[in-house]
Amino acid sequence: MNSTTSIVSLPEDCVSAILSRTSPQDACRFSMVSKTFVSVANSDLVWKNFLPSDYKDILSRAVNQFSLKFISSCKQLFRFLCRPVLLDGGNKSLKLEKFSGKKCYMMSATELSIAWSIDPMFWTLKSIPESRFSVVAELRTVNWLEIKGRMRTNILTPNTSYGAYLVMKVSHHRAYGLDFAPSEVTIKKGKIVKRGKAYLCDKDENKCNMEALFYGNRRNRLVQEQENGENVRVPCKREDGWMEVEIGEFCSGEGDEEIEMSVAEVRHQLKGGLVLEGIEVRPKPT
Repeated sequence: MNSTTSIVSLPEDCVSAILSRTSPQDACRFSMVSKTFVSVANSDLVWKNFLPSDYKDILSRAVNQFSLKFISSCKQLFRFLCRPVLLDGGNKSLKLEKFSGKKCYMMSATELSIAWSIDPMFWTLKSIPESRFSVVAELRTVNWLEIKGRMRTNILTPNTSYGAYLVMKVSHHRAYGLDFAPSEVTIKKGKIVKRGKAYLCDKDENKCNMEALFYGNRRNRLVQEQENGENVRVPCKREDGWMEVEIGEFCSGEGDEEIEMSVAEVRHQLKGGLVLEGIEVRPKPT
């Protein structure tokens, strides 16, 4: 006669060991299966395994140290980190994916290398209420747009496919020249270089028709580029109200390498009205 052992009959430490090898989403589901498992599924033994291995270093860099005093469990800490947490004087932010626990980072505009950004005739820093950072960078006018960000892979979740995104808005009262031509977007990791093209502005039909009088028909150029096999990316709206356009993707791997992300449009066409919040690096959907 065959006999099976139910998970209900297992010791709590065995159940904890099993749950710690699943995911935050699985642990939450498991706690709803039976009242018997609530304490196990919510225990520090389980949720500490879902926290990043460098979580103590992350907390030491957090701007809001006061909020940490009210966190009494690893599960509460995990939930705290699932919202954007400002780090390093407020110039970066970190957020964990609530279903997987993988790390997402955003570098503010002040952490990026932006051509001509030190000249207030071309770029200005200003505060806006909808940004998580204290300041954003607004493009007044340039004919050479170049934005670069650098990050080490050792701060990311290992062996994870990541996407890098330029997070921005367009000032509709002052925007011009941003959709004259696509920008070159590049991801570099060691000797691996991935290139693409992306527009930084997706205007409505009326504005496109008006600019066609001066700059030519953007829509026809976009169709032609797609027919030639070029995948030209366009911005899309985020849940937080900002826009984003993908720069590229890479795998974090297991070592420590530098990732360089860049956006450049250098055709000497005057452009302005871009409001830059930063560059976000987050796991790609699986």
